[in-house]
Amino acid sequence: MDVVIVTGEATQREDGTLPLWSERILLALQEGHPQADRETIYWTDLRDETILLSQCDQGREFEDILISKLVPSEDRPRIERRDVCRDTMKDLVSLGFGVGLVTESDVGSSVSGLVYRELRDGTGPSRIGYSAHWRAENDNPALANFLALLRERYPSPAV
Repeated sequence: MDVVIVTGEATQREDGTLPLWSERILLALQEGHPQADRETIYWTDLRDETILLSQCDQGREFEDILISKLVPSEDRPRIERRDVCRDTMKDLVSLGFGVGLVTESDVGSSVSGLVYRELRDGTGPSRIGYSAHWRAENDNPALANFLALLRERYPSPAV
């Protein structure tokens, strides 16, 4: 494996790490859910919900964000972890088993019976970042070309 692209911000600028893009975190709800009529939902609005999280995909990162947004444990919703992929998780949400956390790129794959709403905190939309990681000593020319493409497409802001 030459490179991995994972969720989570690159914690430091070092060889072998490149911050890429970020996406808004959305709440997937069953049509007809009491909160489905709202355009924006705040993390604190999730307190009485059952959140379905995949043990695959971004499930762990979503749980970490959820806990950081709702520090007091009494404000936290019930979390159910399922050993299913993201698409199956959205099917479970559409059937009313709970609500789900997704990224905005998930909206493109439509599931009947679902609506998506932006999740916010006091500072605005919540986002999750993506970054590329590789071994700095890897001299594979294909990796160098791919990294050049990523740097062109996702230039790092000037520091």
